[in-house]
Amino acid sequence: MTATPPDDAGHARYMYRLRVSKTAATSLEAEWARCRWVWNECVHQSKAAHHQSRSTGVKVARGPAQLDKMLTEARCRTAWLREGSSVPQQQVTRDFGKSRAKALKDIKDRLPMARRAGMPRVKKKHHSDPSLNYTRRGFRLKDGKLHLAGGVVVTVVWSRELPADPSSVRV
Repeated sequence: MTATPPDDAGHARYMYRLRVSKTAATSLEAEWARCRWVWNECVHQSKAAHHQSRSTGVKVARGPAQLDKMLTEARCRTAWLREGSSVPQQQVTRDFGKSRAKALKDIKDRLPMARRAGMPRVKKKHHSDPSLNYTRRGFRLKDGKLHLAGGVVVTVVWSRELPADPSSVRV
């Protein structure tokens, strides 16, 4: 008989070192550049919607659904964006949505300025740490290596075995 964990069980996070080849590093940097562009476009779209709402008095929605639609349209128009994997790009729009929702909630709850999460800002190339999020459909573990969407293969330095299959990976 196996015991099932309760529904409110927490999530475990494990950190491992990666050995990244030159070609993998180049691919990951290019992917980060595309994801940073998507984030910055989300910031610009959000600001434009806010200014339009203030000037016309009609609320313009720029939620996760509209941002996903914007990403799909941008991928259709731009070959450079299409070269990368859609998984981390979609995660960027979701992360942006969470960040913006948290900032708006803090404003609504009238938290003191020191405790508020600020509105998402533009990420500059040399002033933000690159990180890419991959969901289950964006990576796989095979022969001790991490295979990311877009054909990037990274060697993992395993310090311990994983207790279960991971649900996401952040590189």
